[in-house]
Amino acid sequence: MSDKPVKISGEATQQTTSEIEAVNKLLQKTKYVLESSGHQWNIHLVSTLRRQTISRVIYYNELYQKIIDVPGVICEFGVQWGATMALLGNLRGMYEPYNYTRKIIGFDTFSGFPSIDEKDGDFTAEGDYSTGEQHFSELNELLSIQEGFSPISHIQKHELIKGDACETFSRWLDENPATIISMAILDFDIYKPTKSVLSRITERLTKGSVLVFDEISCPHFPGETLALMETIGIGNLRLRRHPHQPWCSYAIWE
Repeated sequence: MSDKPVKISGEATQQTTSEIEAVNKLLQKTKYVLESSGHQWNIHLVSTLRRQTISRVIYYNELYQKIIDVPGVICEFGVQWGATMALLGNLRGMYEPYNYTRKIIGFDTFSGFPSIDEKDGDFTAEGDYSTGEQHFSELNELLSIQEGFSPISHIQKHELIKGDACETFSRWLDENPATIISMAILDFDIYKPTKSVLSRITERLTKGSVLVFDEISCPHFPGETLALMETIGIGNLRLRRHPHQPWCSYAIWE
C-alpha cells in the first residue's frame, strides 16, 4: 500500500495490507475474549486494545485535565461512533464526578458528510463516515449506561444533536445563551461545517478553554485547516501537538 490514504467502508486509512490483516485477526480475538471471559469481559478487553487506541486515550486524558478548573461544557463536532464522547464521559466520572454541569454535547449528521466543498480536495466524498440512522439512538443509550457508573447519574449529562452543524450549532447557541464552552473538539474533517462552527464559537470561549483539531495541517483533509485560517487565523493561536497523535493539535484560548 502507498503512503496515500485509501478508504475502507468510507473511512480513511493508511494501514498497510499486513496491518489490515493483523487488525482483522485482532477482531476475531476480541470476539473470542467477549465470548469467553465472563462477567469481567470489559476489563479483559484491554488485552485487545492496539497501541493507537491506547495513545488516543492518553491524549484525551491529558487534554481533559487542562479544563478541570475551567467552567463550561464540552462540545464535540463530529461524533461518528461516539468513542470520544464515551471516553470523555468516563474521564469526567474520574476527575470531577460531582460536576454535573460538565455536560458533553455531540454534533453529527450520523449519515456522513452532508456535502463536499472544493476546498476539501478530491479525497472525501458525500456520505463518508456514515454510521446509519439507528446509531443515533444506540449511542444515546450507550452513553446513558456509561453515565450510570458515576455519581449523580439521574441527571443526564450528555446530549446528541443530529443534523448539519451549519444549522444546528447556531440554533443550539441561541437556545443556550448562558452556556460557556470549556473544550471544543473539531473533528468534522471538512470545510463548511468547520468554518461555520469556528465563525461563532469564540463568543462562548473563556481564557483557558481548549480548542482541539483532529486533522490540522492534514493534506488529505485540507478543509479543516482552511476553515481555521479563514476564521480565527492560525497566527492567532499557539497550536500544540501531542507525540502520540500525528495530525491532532490543540490550542488554549488566551
